[in-house]
Amino acid sequence: MTDRATRLRASNVRTALVLASIALVFFFGIIAAEYMGGPTAAIGVMGSTVLLFLVVAIGRNLRK
Repeated sequence: MTDRATRLRASNVRTALVLASIALVFFFGIIAAEYMGGPTAAIGVMGSTVLLFLVVAIGRNLRK
């Protein structure tokens, strides 16, 4: 039972790290977009973030 609990904990930690990294990218991306100026930069940052998330999410599923 401890092996299953260990795997579940590791999976939860990985999920938390992915979600935290997404939040950080959005946070700093919005700040960077404000300094770069204009809504075009903001759309570019958000689009890049979504694309990166999809690549990571799909890559994790293909690896299994």
